[in-house]
Amino acid sequence: MSGVWVFKNGVVRLVENPGSERSSTVRRKALLHTPSGQVVSSYASLEAKLTALGWERYYEDPALYQFNKPGALDLISLPKDFSHFSSVHMYDVVIKNRDAFRVVDS
Repeated sequence: MSGVWVFKNGVVRLVENPGSERSSTVRRKALLHTPSGQVVSSYASLEAKLTALGWERYYEDPALYQFNKPGALDLISLPKDFSHFSSVHMYDVVIKNRDAFRVVDS
């Protein structure tokens, strides 16, 4: 079961597709590499940018696409399929690389 819990008029209910109830369009998010001004459109481009920042690919879990920074406890875990790369994952990359990435509306 997935969706969003909505509280309206004293009643709480689960809305399974919250975008269908709104008349406005849903804004998609994108991960922007700020030094180059390029939007990350694949894991290959993200890996190249993270490698340049000192991150290394971590192969412990084959179900995930992970990066580890040597000498630190930081680990970035992403879904194996780039189509499931969501804003939550984007913000994880941003928090661990504040000067190199940001999340923007696409």
